[in-house]
Amino acid sequence: MMIAIQTADVDIGALITAAKKVGTGAVVVFDGIVRDDEITEMELEAYEEVAVKELEKIADDATRQFGLLHVDIIHRIGRLSVGENILIIVVSAGHREAAYAGSRFIIEAIKAGVPIWKKELTKDGGRWVPGDHGHGSGKPR
Repeated sequence: MMIAIQTADVDIGALITAAKKVGTGAVVVFDGIVRDDEITEMELEAYEEVAVKELEKIADDATRQFGLLHVDIIHRIGRLSVGENILIIVVSAGHREAAYAGSRFIIEAIKAGVPIWKKELTKDGGRWVPGDHGHGSGKPR
C-alpha cells in the first residue's frame, strides 16, 4: 500500500504491477487530471499531516469493507498544468465489483473530508474552488 501526498508525478504502470497480488482478478485505476476549464494551471495545497492520516484511514476502511487486496492513493500538490495527474487511486480485488466499489468509496471519502484545497489559475488571476467539504473546497480563511 502506498499513501502519499507529493509534488512529483506518478508511475501508474508501476502501481498497477504492484497491485497484482495473488488472488487478484481486477485492478481499477482512477486518474484524476487537471481539466481544461479555461484555466492555465491548478494550485493544490494540503494540510499534509492530517491529510495523510485521513487517506490511510480511508484506505483501511475500503480494504475492510470491500475485501480489497491492494490500495494506493497518491495525491499531488503544487502547481499542475492542464492534463497533469492530480489524484491516482489504484485498487485490486478478487472480483471487479469489489474493485469498482472500493475505488468509488475511496474517491467519495476523499472528496468528503480530506484537507486538500485547489485554486484554479487563469490568465486573469485565480480563484479557490468552492465546495461543500474539505477536499477541493476553497481554502479556509
